[in-house]
Order: sequence, then C-alpha cells, then structure tokens
Amino acid sequence: MGRVKTIHSDEAEVLEKDHIVEEEPGRYKVIFVNDDKTPMDFVVEILQKIFRHSIDSANHVMLSVHTDGAAVVGVYSFEIAEQKSVETTILARNNGFPLQVKIEKE
Repeated sequence: MGRVKTIHSDEAEVLEKDHIVEEEPGRYKVIFVNDDKTPMDFVVEILQKIFRHSIDSANHVMLSVHTDGAAVVGVYSFEIAEQKSVETTILARNNGFPLQVKIEKE
C-alpha cells in the first residue's frame, strides 16, 4: 500500500500518493527429462494423475519427452510447480524410477 503525504501551499492543499508497483507472481515451467529406465506408461499415468492431462495430451507430452529429451509438462505459480515436482519425484522413487523433474522460470 502506498503512503499519502499532504503538501500545503498558499493556493491549495495537494495530496500526493507514492505508488508501489505490484508484480504478478512469476510462472514456472515443470519439465520432465528423459531417461532409459522410467516406463512410458508410468510417465503417462503421472501426467494424468498429477498434472491433469487428458490421455491424448499425456501421450503427446510423453512422446515429446522421449523424442526430444525433455518437455514442459505444465506451467504454474512457483508453489504449485514445486509441489507437483515433489509429488512426481516421490512417486517415481517409490516405484523405483529415476524420472528427473526440473522447474524453470517461464
């Protein structure tokens, strides 16, 4: 919130307000990195359960990860990107898979 300061002059009283510019929160990309051990069907399942992709979208993104080496799976506020990244990593490790997840500022 800005400060309001009153300036008195002979002719009029002038109110001046300092403006504070509030920036929109940053957006962060969640990126899956391809590996040789994590099964494609597991990646599709994660994309559907955690990232709420449709089956078609999940298959498309999974193929992008596989063929391009990495792909953006979603863009969120930092807190949500971090939470989804942690959930994915825990689920992958609990199933014995080394799926790597990165977060980058958009």
